[in-house]
Amino acid sequence: MRQYWGEIKDPVLGYVYITEIEKEIIDSFPVQRLRRLRQLAGTEFVYPGANHTRFEHSIGVMHLAGLLSENPHLVQVLSEDEVKIVRIAALLHDVGHGPFSHVFEHILTRFLRKTHEDMTAWIVQKSELKDIISRCGFNPNTIGALAVGALHRRGKAFMDQIIRSAIDVDKLDFIVRDTYHTGAQYGYVDIHRLIHMTDVLDENLSIDLGALSALESFILARIESFRSIYFHRVGRSVQIMLAVAMEAAKDELGLTEFQSPERYLSLNDYIMWTKLKECEKSRGIMEDLERRRLLKCVYDQTFYMRDKTVSSIFSVDQIRNEIRDQIASAADVESTAVMIDVPTVPSVPYRHSAFMEPMEIPVFRKTGDQKVSQRLSEISGIFDVLRGFINILRVYTDAKHREKVGAAAAKVLGRTPTSAKISY
Repeated sequence: MRQYWGEIKDPVLGYVYITEIEKEIIDSFPVQRLRRLRQLAGTEFVYPGANHTRFEHSIGVMHLAGLLSENPHLVQVLSEDEVKIVRIAALLHDVGHGPFSHVFEHILTRFLRKTHEDMTAWIVQKSELKDIISRCGFNPNTIGALAVGALHRRGKAFMDQIIRSAIDVDKLDFIVRDTYHTGAQYGYVDIHRLIHMTDVLDENLSIDLGALSALESFILARIESFRSIYFHRVGRSVQIMLAVAMEAAKDELGLTEFQSPERYLSLNDYIMWTKLKECEKSRGIMEDLERRRLLKCVYDQTFYMRDKTVSSIFSVDQIRNEIRDQIASAADVESTAVMIDVPTVPSVPYRHSAFMEPMEIPVFRKTGDQKVSQRLSEISGIFDVLRGFINILRVYTDAKHREKVGAAAAKVLGRTPTSAKISY
């Protein structure tokens, strides 16, 4: 039996038992900082209860990683030390997030060509976590790589997949945690059955088709949560405003200058809000947020079909900027007064959960003592239907330009092939 130091009572997962080593890591500054990073920055403007943090999510992901790595199938192919490092890596998988979580991804990607995963590996391997992990007898480089699903241990690809894959413990936690805190729950997702029915085939995680109904519920919940939580038009309005404020203030506040992990870790939601409020270039936006004077969505369209024109809108910044300029010109406003928002931009939480090209989830069927690998798209009608493109295109502007930008957007975007447009 593993010796546990104590337990944490989680409102979603119940009691989470932690070891002495895990407690020491939890008490470190990089992990405690996660208490000051909200999981869904901006969503509290829509769902007042959505004030949960990256800290509790990380505790939950560690717990689920432990359950998965010790299920009857994986425990046979993982050593005790490997189970320990999977739990630690899961605990640390989000330490690289910046202020306002995914909203800061816009700054990282656009100006530093980095993601929060890059920052996670850097922090694990270069901050005080390096000393703590080393003192506990583990390799910080191993933990840092595994935390972002990039360990690539020979013969054990499934170790990375526990933390980063089509159905990893990160997604299993946030799908139940985010719906719990927002109240926007779409059916029951039995994540414990999915964990129990996961096995390893050819070193990859695979799910027994005996859990098909739980898997389909998970897929549907992700899509509905994306529409109603992560890409809610009001929540996105707040996130866009925060992203614009940070971009405007980045030079004055040094938001792209991180010479050390400690400098990066000094930023959190509270400090960033205060700094943006003090900075002249971003003060107006922050005052609007404090009074809930938000950007208005004046055009909203969902595209389902595969079409070259539509695909380019979602994937190419230059094309979106050209469309933005056309709308601004038609509305006779400055280009800065028009914002085009799509789910593929880095600041969208869980943008990969917009099913542009959903990953095939490995599944298998038991036949006697044999485990026969199958394609989920051939088994599940639900999954097959959802394999097409589902992307939402929105145009935002401020309240005073609402009518003319809305009319201009409808005129410009009306040139998109009608076969590619479906409203919801």
